[in-house]
Amino acid sequence: MITATNPATGKTIDSYSELSKKQVIECIEKADAVFQQWKTNHIDFRASQMIRAGAILRENTEKYARLITKEMGKPIKESRSEIEKCAWVCEYYAENASSFLAKEEILTDASKSYISYQPLGVVLAVMPWNFPFWQVFRFAAPALMAGNAALLKHASNVPGCAKAIQSIFEEAGFPKHLFTTLIIDTDLVETVMEHNLVKAVTLTGSGGAGSAVAATAGKQIKKTVLELGGSDAYLILEDADINEAVKECAKSRLLNTGQSCIGAKRFVVVEAVYDQFLEAFKKEMEAAKMGNPMEEDTDLGSMARTDLRDELHEQVQKSIDKGANCILGGTIPDRQGAYYPATILTEVAKGMPAYEEELFGPVASVIRAKDQADAVRIANDNQYGLGAAVFTKDVKNGEYIANELIEAGSCFVNGMVKSDPRLPFGGIKASGYGRELSYLGIREFTNIKTVWVK
Repeated sequence: MITATNPATGKTIDSYSELSKKQVIECIEKADAVFQQWKTNHIDFRASQMIRAGAILRENTEKYARLITKEMGKPIKESRSEIEKCAWVCEYYAENASSFLAKEEILTDASKSYISYQPLGVVLAVMPWNFPFWQVFRFAAPALMAGNAALLKHASNVPGCAKAIQSIFEEAGFPKHLFTTLIIDTDLVETVMEHNLVKAVTLTGSGGAGSAVAATAGKQIKKTVLELGGSDAYLILEDADINEAVKECAKSRLLNTGQSCIGAKRFVVVEAVYDQFLEAFKKEMEAAKMGNPMEEDTDLGSMARTDLRDELHEQVQKSIDKGANCILGGTIPDRQGAYYPATILTEVAKGMPAYEEELFGPVASVIRAKDQADAVRIANDNQYGLGAAVFTKDVKNGEYIANELIEAGSCFVNGMVKSDPRLPFGGIKASGYGRELSYLGIREFTNIKTVWVK
């Protein structure tokens, strides 16, 4: 059995029976059988059902938002925004998939030659708990619109969300078995990946999970897309608008109670404005209200699990032991639930978890840089390369740094990093490879085929 527990109260929500290996194989076979028909449907037909999926999300925003908050502790106002974003991505691909997948004619020595985009088949998605609806829909909307079938292995602490997503697609009119939630333990994931009818795998999660998936898929010569961890650096330059930078930095660090792969985690501040930024940043972080995630005015809800909260606290303590200075938070509250306060560490240096690792919770590492060049060096001095941001009034210089100097899949100037269906999303280095969203995301799980005719 897989049991869902409310991390804010510790109370059991519901329990779900796990599928046997035999049942999993049956799910794969049914998915492939449905795919054989689905791929022949006109893209306008697929789009009509995807539009309906978006409508169902909007019509039931409160129901799904409350489910998210109960299972993983996200503040309810953020859960509502997550559902709204899922509806948006459904509508975006329904409206644009036809042009994204249109044949591209190429002038060659042939009478006719072109590139076409054909679906691969059954795609396995291994998804995390931190955005339990969004992470799935940003994969599923383009994958299904491209003509594929999908299997979902969701995180074990959000089984209710996983089941609800399957129900949404079925209610929208998608064929049964085209999108299937597999309630299974991680031990069976390898079995799914090795099945000959599963053609590709996408994973959002930890580096360890990504490495394991890539190794298994590599042995089977199967396509993978990996979106892994991040330790995003936000550079605060000498000419930055400090007030605006502080607001964006705090918002990014505390979003989803700090449990976001693209949340700002390292704040690299040049010497000239370090004290000014730190003073204002502390006030902004301190003002965040921690409390019941179901209450409208809560900024920091519960973390998703107590073990994750304890791991975060251990990283904080190890950093302090190595010389970091905790100027805010840093203690586990004396209350029920997996809560952790907004925390700021200064004097963060190489060799500390707060410098080297991803802190997946509401903990900010503030790092002093000598100047712009030193700030860029520090930002890139990390195993991850998911996102980054630069704050400066010299927009031309900020764009130069973002485009030419920062090692990341996304870099924003004077704004927090966020995903957007219109823009490709993904990382480099230990943050993974491949892209989701935009026209690039829908093409990831297609056969980019050359056709030459004389």
